[in-house]
Amino acid sequence: MATRTVDAVVIGGGPGGYVCSIRLGQLGQKVVCVEKDEVGGVCLNWGCVPSKALIAASHTYEKAKHGASMGLVCDNVRIDVDRMQDWKNGIVKKLTGGIRGLFKGNKVDLVVGEARVTGKNTVTVKTREGATETIEARAIVIATGSTTIELPAFKFDGKKVIGAKEAVSLREVPKRMLVIGGGVIGLELGCVYQKLGSEITVVEATPSLLPGTDPELTAVVEKKLVKNGARILKRAKAASYETNADGSLAVKVDMGEGKFDTVVTDCVLVAVGMRPNGAGLGLEEVGVKVERGFIPADVHGRTNVEGIYAIGDVSGLPMLAHKASKEGEVVAEVIAGHKAAKDWVGIPGAIFTDPEIAVVGLTEEEAKKKGLDVRVGKFPFAALGRAMAVNETDGFFKIVADKKTHEILGIHIVGAEASDLISEGALALEMHAFLEDLGLTIHPHPTLGEGMMEAAMAGLGHAVHIMNR
Repeated sequence: MATRTVDAVVIGGGPGGYVCSIRLGQLGQKVVCVEKDEVGGVCLNWGCVPSKALIAASHTYEKAKHGASMGLVCDNVRIDVDRMQDWKNGIVKKLTGGIRGLFKGNKVDLVVGEARVTGKNTVTVKTREGATETIEARAIVIATGSTTIELPAFKFDGKKVIGAKEAVSLREVPKRMLVIGGGVIGLELGCVYQKLGSEITVVEATPSLLPGTDPELTAVVEKKLVKNGARILKRAKAASYETNADGSLAVKVDMGEGKFDTVVTDCVLVAVGMRPNGAGLGLEEVGVKVERGFIPADVHGRTNVEGIYAIGDVSGLPMLAHKASKEGEVVAEVIAGHKAAKDWVGIPGAIFTDPEIAVVGLTEEEAKKKGLDVRVGKFPFAALGRAMAVNETDGFFKIVADKKTHEILGIHIVGAEASDLISEGALALEMHAFLEDLGLTIHPHPTLGEGMMEAAMAGLGHAVHIMNR
């Protein structure tokens, strides 16, 4: 059995692990990154990036089909699913190849295999080739991410009952798709296949779609889904299914109060969330606390055992790639002896539905629960010249601020390009900006970003392009 000694070993090559490894290399640390599948993790290989590629393709397809109102008449627009998938796969290949190049450039050693923590400073790896290697390091970083949750009554078969991994790789658009779970993944992929021609049914156990999101924002997305033909079943649970003679699936849905419905579909997408991959790594044996798969870590990424760190999905909510990457940078700097901590004010979140939703900071309800008096400024996309010009007028900006001081507490956007627009909101929170700071900043015209300025001014009662409340 081969043994080597390094400064740090990072278990997991996803957005947390690969960023941590690269930063460690930049800081002069000798580092090994162990990844069991492909660098980039869930995010690059079948999560964030591939799904956004398909979302963009489906949105472009929809625009082409309905361009007549803008004077763009496209006849016989059709989908070549194979070419779409090949294009998406090409993007993934470029990005994963880029990471491997950055590893090489920063002297990060990549080992492909299964890792297990066998001591407070020891990791044993069973490589893809079948060899076993022991790595001794003064620091171990756990960046093992999360895995799609499977339902006992809906075991994945890769064809008829699928998870997100299969959903971004379908080579045929199903005529009908039932989505179990009205959260982020379910609605993002549901929107894709609805645009590509599938009849969509969403089954959500809670009273609203996108639980935890401001219901005002969610309502805009739900309205468009229904307008485009989706059936939304809330306070409902998919109980079981049977396969019909024609190959379709009859899904039994518990509607509550003893009532059941049957939905016939060609494909079931299970999207009920992700579970953290903290168990089964040998951590418990060396004394690391693991709670329901999560590995608690402090503001420096340290676990309860000295020298062992945890970042990303496995270290706690929210399960977001950019949160993992930032934590990876923090931990790398801590290991290298620099001063660093998880000291952000807010972590922005983006949901790539149609229209998009993006948020950072407190919702109006959360602020009120904290006992804060708030003032709210809202501005609709429909009042923006740019939104009209690109034919994307659904949605609004919403800014929540302290009523007395005017300090911004949260920014919430539903509408076109919300995922790009929220970065200004994240910066505003980090700088402890006030409504006046955003409202008095000159924004270029005509742009969607003007809505941020107008919403801030609306919070002050000074908006120009809408009537003030």
